[in-house]
Amino acid sequence: MAMLVATPSMLLPGSSSNASEMVALLAILVGTLTFIEYNTHYPSFVEFRDAPPLNRMRFLSLFAMVFVMTVICLHKSAPSNLSSILTALGRLIGDAADFPYSPVRLVLLALPDTTIPATINTARMAAGLSYTIALATVATFAFVVRVLGWPISVGAFNVWVNLPLFDPTTGGDVVKRLQRDGRVNIFLGVLLPFLIPAAIKATSSILEPISLSDPQTLIWTISAWAFLPASMVMRGIAMLRIAELIEEKRRRTYANAEAMQAA
Repeated sequence: MAMLVATPSMLLPGSSSNASEMVALLAILVGTLTFIEYNTHYPSFVEFRDAPPLNRMRFLSLFAMVFVMTVICLHKSAPSNLSSILTALGRLIGDAADFPYSPVRLVLLALPDTTIPATINTARMAAGLSYTIALATVATFAFVVRVLGWPISVGAFNVWVNLPLFDPTTGGDVVKRLQRDGRVNIFLGVLLPFLIPAAIKATSSILEPISLSDPQTLIWTISAWAFLPASMVMRGIAMLRIAELIEEKRRRTYANAEAMQAA
């Protein structure tokens, strides 16, 4: 996590000393919190910490977005074979994803009218690649759940450890609550890539619009736009899966109880 936070600042030139110090402090803080969370017996707020590979896939997805966009932004000042390949791939995917009413097109429409063409092209590549990585991550997790049998395939699932913010004793039936929360997360995760640019454009007359001319601003803004909805969809899929397992266990328990009574 510390490396993830520090990657753009380390690789991109032109960062001020104050900005580098803030990034280093934030990287140490994030790394320390993650280390403490995964090495304590009592969970705090991180969900699914004991149900791999969900959080690993989230991390790899976000790291891939940040790293790829960093290399693309670095191509202008220090071109390399890797940056040339990723830039060409980003241009190909960005152009293919930039069609009317697509999330990538909405991101471009949310940019200020004064945005220069070079920034628009970079934003198109970044948005296209990030959204593709997000979709691939969600599809991979769905495969892990439906085909590989997550989370049963990795051991017993402890609700208290993996859902520390979920209280099973309040709010009605646990299965219905998990199903409701899962569907809400999937619904919002699907809509957010469309709603966020629309909200930014709608409030541009009131608030100062976000400028993506700075590479680090572009990297973190596009990463948040693509990663947060994908993470919500994955959380929704996971919660629906947990609800399904609880319901199956209930059926088996009721069936065994009826069999014992009949005997």
